[in-house]
Amino acid sequence: MAAGGPARNLTRGARLADRLDVAAGLWGKFRGLMGRAALAPGDGLWLPDSNGIHMMFMRFPIDAVFVGRPDPDGSRAVVALHRALRPWTSVVWYVRGAHGVVELPVGAIESSGTEIGDRIAIGQVQAEPS
Repeated sequence: MAAGGPARNLTRGARLADRLDVAAGLWGKFRGLMGRAALAPGDGLWLPDSNGIHMMFMRFPIDAVFVGRPDPDGSRAVVALHRALRPWTSVVWYVRGAHGVVELPVGAIESSGTEIGDRIAIGQVQAEPS
């Protein structure tokens, strides 16, 4: 898995993750966070071009932010939010309009105030609002 930049909610001026791993290939997407004991605060996993996820073989719950295709400025609209997906049993089969998923520690959606329709920058360092 490659290391990526942060994930930032541009609408709320809030950080979703300081560090994202990127799972771009088929195997990386399938494996995802399996095998990890936890996801540290500030960390996340970016699954580009994905519209569903599974929690099989996971050892901890996660929040998932599904986003659409990038706009010309690179930002993406939030199309779905799934909080506290349970390990082993949760599956999100298909999210209409999703072209990527950010997997985060439980509570990241709540603490950032992220809502459907918000604009998210993934892997880009954005200037802080003044």
